[in-house]
Amino acid sequence: MFNLLFSRRFTMGHRLIAGTSEKCAIPHGHNEIVTVRLRAVQSSRLDGAANMVEPFERAKAIWHRWIDDHLDHALQLAASDPLLGWFTEREPRRLARIVVTPGDPTTEMLACCMMAKIAAFLHADGGRLACAELRIEETPTNTVTFDGNPAHYLPASSPANAWWHRADMSINDLHPAPVPA
Repeated sequence: MFNLLFSRRFTMGHRLIAGTSEKCAIPHGHNEIVTVRLRAVQSSRLDGAANMVEPFERAKAIWHRWIDDHLDHALQLAASDPLLGWFTEREPRRLARIVVTPGDPTTEMLACCMMAKIAAFLHADGGRLACAELRIEETPTNTVTFDGNPAHYLPASSPANAWWHRADMSINDLHPAPVPA
């Protein structure tokens, strides 16, 4: 079966406050690379003309737009992080640039949320493709891969209609969702 792989680099900031690493509790950033492996939902022969599973441009357009316009240079915070209250009170216009996750925004958590988000985009686009694997390179030496159903790994208390389940450009549920893709 054919697989389509797409990579995108983005810059992010985050902090991890629930763990034991004091240096990760201070806001800091990474230049990350996310790679998705898409697979056709149904196998079929090449047609003898265009000979494509799906045109690359169509398969990656919404995903890359979401990363470039919303995820890139966003700050990732846990839903319980007190910095969210600070931004809500003092800089509410910046809430649209904050990714909010259930618990610390670790690379594993981001991989689950991103896998659910791309699944929502692909489903909204007709469901011809599915994401078979998502890979996030946090640093040149640290990478997380994910190939499961995010619902089995996200915290049980995660809302069924959270931003990562919707095929819109949202990265949190703090303000009205951006215009659908």
